[in-house]
Amino acid sequence: MSKISVTAVIVSFCLSALSGPLLIPLLRRLKAGQTVRNDGPATHLKKTGTPTMGGLLILFSVVVTCLPYLDRYPKVTPVLFLTVGFGVIGFLDDYIKVVCRRSMGLSPLQKFTAQLLVTGIFACYLLKYTDVSLAMRVPFLEGRYLDLGIWNVPILFFIVLGTANGTNFTDGLDGLAGSVTVIIAVFYTVIAIGTGCGIEPVTCAVVGALMGFLLFNVHPASVFMGDTGSLALGGFVAACGYMTQTPLFIAIVGVIYLAEVASVILQVGYYRLSGGRRLFRMAPLHHHFELCGWSETKITALFAVATALMCLAALAAYGTQ
Repeated sequence: MSKISVTAVIVSFCLSALSGPLLIPLLRRLKAGQTVRNDGPATHLKKTGTPTMGGLLILFSVVVTCLPYLDRYPKVTPVLFLTVGFGVIGFLDDYIKVVCRRSMGLSPLQKFTAQLLVTGIFACYLLKYTDVSLAMRVPFLEGRYLDLGIWNVPILFFIVLGTANGTNFTDGLDGLAGSVTVIIAVFYTVIAIGTGCGIEPVTCAVVGALMGFLLFNVHPASVFMGDTGSLALGGFVAACGYMTQTPLFIAIVGVIYLAEVASVILQVGYYRLSGGRRLFRMAPLHHHFELCGWSETKITALFAVATALMCLAALAAYGTQ
C-alpha cells in the first residue's frame, strides 16, 4: 500500500472522527432528528429524534482529503463528482424532511430527475474527458469484456441509479450501510492500487471517513447518515465500478444492496399478485430478520461478513483475467 493511500485513510479518518463531536450537537440544535415510521419494527421507535444527515461527516472528510490529489490524480474527479452529486440530492431530501418539517422531502419525480441529471453529467465526463471505456469486465472469464455499443450508456444509468438506491435501502440499521460499504471501499482500493487506475486517493478517503463515522453510527447510534450519506455512498460505489471497468462486479461485492432492493420488489409484487399476502415479514430484508428475532448487531455483522466473503470472491473473479 502506497504512502499516499495510507495518508488518505488516516487524514480522512481523523477529519471524520474529530468532526463528529462538532456536527452532532449542531444537528441536535437544528432539530434534525430522525422520524421513525410507525409501520416499522417497534424497537425502532426509541430512535425517534436521533440526529440524521450525518452523511455530511463522510462528504466533508472525503472532499477535504481528496482536494490535494486532484491535480496528480485526475480520475478522482468523476468519482468525487458522483459521490458529492448524489450526496447533495440526499441532503436536500433530508433537509426538507427533517429541518423544514415537510414529510415528503423531495418528490419522487424531483429526486429521480436530479439523479438522472447527475448521472448524465458523469456519463458525459467519462466519454469526453477520460480514456475510460464503458466496456465492462466479465467476472471469471479471462480477458472478456462486455461491450454493448450504444446500449452502454443506458446500462450505465441503470447501474448507477440501481446502486445508489440499493445503498439507500440498506441504510436501515445502526452501522449497516457504513459497515457494508467500508468493505466494498477496501475492495476498490485493492483494485485501484493493483491496476494503477488512479482513484486510490478517493477510495482510501472513503475507507477512512466511514471508519470515523462508524464511531458514532454503530449500535446504539448517536447519528444516522440519512439519504445524504447513503445516496453518496451509492454514487461512490457505482463510480468506482465504472472507473475500474468493473460495474458487473457490483452485483457481487454489493450483494447486500442487491438483496435489499430485490426484497422490496418481491414484497410489493407478491403482495399485489397474491391479494394482500406478504413474502417477507417486512421489507427491506434487514427488517425481515429483525422481526424473526435477530438483533441489529447480529444482522449488521452477518451482512458485513457476507460482503467480505463476496469481495474475496470478486477478487478471485478479477484475478483470473
